[in-house]
Amino acid sequence: MDRISSIKSLGKGDQWDIVIIGGGASGLGAVVDAAKRGYKTLLLEKNDFAKGTSSRSTKLVHGGVRYLQNGDISLVIEALKERGIMKRNAPQLVKDMSFVIPFYDWWNSPFYGLGLKVYDMMAGKMGLGPSTLLNKDETIELINNVKKDGLKGGVIYHDGQFDDSRMAITLALTATNLGATLINYAEVTDLFKENDLISGLEVLDRELGEKFNVKTKVVINATGVFSDQIVKLDQPRARPIIRPSQGVHLVLERAFLDGPHAIMIPHTSDGRVLFAVPWHDHVVVGTTDTPIDRADEEPKALEEEIAFILSNASQYMTKKPKREDVKSVFAGLRPLAAQQGDSTQTKEVSRHHKVNVSTSGLISVLGGKWTTYRKMGEDAINTAALVGGLKEQKCKTKKLLLHGYDENTEINDPLHVYGADRQKIISMGKPRDNDSLSDKFYISKNLILWSVDNEMAIHIEDVLARRVRCLFLDAKDTLRIAPKVAEIMATALKKDDEWIAQELKDFKTITQNYIL
Repeated sequence: MDRISSIKSLGKGDQWDIVIIGGGASGLGAVVDAAKRGYKTLLLEKNDFAKGTSSRSTKLVHGGVRYLQNGDISLVIEALKERGIMKRNAPQLVKDMSFVIPFYDWWNSPFYGLGLKVYDMMAGKMGLGPSTLLNKDETIELINNVKKDGLKGGVIYHDGQFDDSRMAITLALTATNLGATLINYAEVTDLFKENDLISGLEVLDRELGEKFNVKTKVVINATGVFSDQIVKLDQPRARPIIRPSQGVHLVLERAFLDGPHAIMIPHTSDGRVLFAVPWHDHVVVGTTDTPIDRADEEPKALEEEIAFILSNASQYMTKKPKREDVKSVFAGLRPLAAQQGDSTQTKEVSRHHKVNVSTSGLISVLGGKWTTYRKMGEDAINTAALVGGLKEQKCKTKKLLLHGYDENTEINDPLHVYGADRQKIISMGKPRDNDSLSDKFYISKNLILWSVDNEMAIHIEDVLARRVRCLFLDAKDTLRIAPKVAEIMATALKKDDEWIAQELKDFKTITQNYIL
C-alpha cells in the first residue's frame, strides 16, 4: 500500500464507481468485495485502519453461544457459516480454539450439553470439532487452575480465534492487490449532491492538510459507531441510527490461564457471558456491555467495568487476578443498530447487521460483528450496485484467499499472522534486525520497517497498537520501547527530532488509557 500515490489519485478528478467511508471490518469487507467484482473503488479512513472497534474485540471468530441461548438462530447460522469461510480463506490468521465451560450447578450440564450439540449441527461441514461433556476431573485436567470448590463438571466446545487488526490490515492489502485504492488519515468533511442525489465528497488529507473533491456514483457509510456523523452530512436532522455499547477487556499474563484452552464463564452478575482467552502468550478477559451516550475515538474503561471483570473472573480462577496484575486494558464500542423501544439493556439489541439507503442514495452499513464482515461487505456492495447503476457482478469473495494465505503456518511463530510474507520480513536487513526489542512480546526492527513500507503505518501508534499488538499486550513495556520505535520510523519516513518528540508525546497520552 502506497499512501503517496493513493493521495495523488484523488487529484486526478476521475469518477469512482464506489467510495467507502470507514476502514474497519465492514468497510474493509466491502472494499475487498467491490474490488473483486471489478468496480473502481476508493476507501477513506479518518484515522488508521481498524483504529476503533475493529481492533478492540474479544479476538473470537464465532457463531455466538449467547445468541443461541437468546434464540437468535438466524444470526448464529450465518455467523457459523462465515466462521468457516474466514478460516478457509485466511488460515494464517484464524485458528481453532477450544472452550471449556465449568459447571457449578447440575442443571447446567444438560442445558449447555444439548445447546452446544445444536451449535455443532448448525456449523455442519464447517464445524471445528464436536462438543463433549466433561466430569469434574476432566474439567480440572483441561483447566487446572479453575476454581474447584463446588465444581460439578463442564463441557468443551470449539470456536475460532483471530487477530482482529491483523485481519484488517490483511483485508486492506488484499483489496490493494485487487486494484482498490485505500487511504488512511483521510477525513470526509462534506457530501455533494446533484439533483438531490449524492455525487461526490470533500476529503481532507489530515497529514498534509490538503482538500480534494472526489466524484463517485455511490457512497457507502461504513463508519461503525460514528455512522451518525456521516448521516448528518447527508441529512442534518436525521434521527440517530447507532446505539453504542462499550465493551472492556483486561489482559493478563498467561499464568492466569494455564493450558491451551479458553474459559467461557456462563453466568455473570449482569447476565452476560465472560471469556478468558489465550492470545499472543497472554490472556484476554472480557467483556462488558455498557450503554454509552457518545462515541469517542479513545473510549476509556470505567472503574465499575474493571471491577466487574476482575470480580467475575476471580470466581473461576484459582489464581485471582488483581488490578496490579493487569498488563493492559482496552475499551471498544459496539456499533449496534438503533431500534424502537425504551430498553436500556444493550444485550437485548440485535447483533444482526443492517444496510440502510437514504433518499439521496447514501448507503449505511450498521451493526454486525467481525465474524460476518464478509457477508456485510457482500450485502453492502449488492446494494451499492443497484443504487449506483453499476454493471451487475456477482459476489466472488466466498472462496477468495486473502493476502498472505498460508495453510501451513506455525501458530507458535510470532510472525505466523503474516503468512506468506513471513520470509520476506525475515530476509530484510541484517539478521539482528529480527531480534525483539522486548522480552514481553515480539517486535523487531524489520517488523517496524515492514509496517511503514508495506502497510501504510504513519504514526508509532499505528505500529504498536495495530500492526504489532504490543499496546494491547503490555502497555508499560510498550511505552518503554516507544522511543526506539519512533527513531526507526523517523529514519524510514525521513522525519526529524521534532516529529519524534511529538509522536512520543501523543503516544504517551494514548497509552494512559491502557494502563491501570
